[in-house]
Amino acid sequence: MSEIAGQTGPRGAAATAVVNESYSFACMRCGHGWEQSYEIEHHLNAEGTEFVTYVANGQIVPSPLSRPTCLNCDNHVVRIMRAGQVSSVQDSIQRLQRTQQRGKSEEAREEILGEPQAVPPREPHHWHLSDLLHPFAHRKAG
Repeated sequence: MSEIAGQTGPRGAAATAVVNESYSFACMRCGHGWEQSYEIEHHLNAEGTEFVTYVANGQIVPSPLSRPTCLNCDNHVVRIMRAGQVSSVQDSIQRLQRTQQRGKSEEAREEILGEPQAVPPREPHHWHLSDLLHPFAHRKAG
C-alpha cells in the first residue's frame, strides 16, 4: 500500500475501509508531548491499486509515521509511542504537583500554628516530560 504524498485538506472519495488508530508523541528536543487519533482510510484508485489516507480532525494529513513534526518547536526528532503514554505521564505529573501543593499547605499551617514538622522539607523536583520518558529512550527493539 502506498500513501498519496502531499495530499492534505478536506476529505474526498468514500473509503473502502476505515481503521481508527491513536498515537502518543514526544519531542526529544523540547520535551513537548501530545496524543492524536487518526482515521486511516483505505481507498482504491482508478487502476485498482490500494492506497491510504490519514485523517485527523476531519482533514487529510500526512502520515504521522513518516516524519512527525513537534507541535511546539517544529522539530522532527519525535518519538512515537502507543496511545495513552503521554496522558499517563501528564496525569502522573499533575498528581505529583497536587501532592507538592498539599505539602506546602501543610508546611504553611504548621508555621502559623507553631506545630513541629515531622519531616524536614525537601527541595521540590521540577519534572519534565523528557525526564519521565528517559527509560524509553535507550530501550533496544526486541
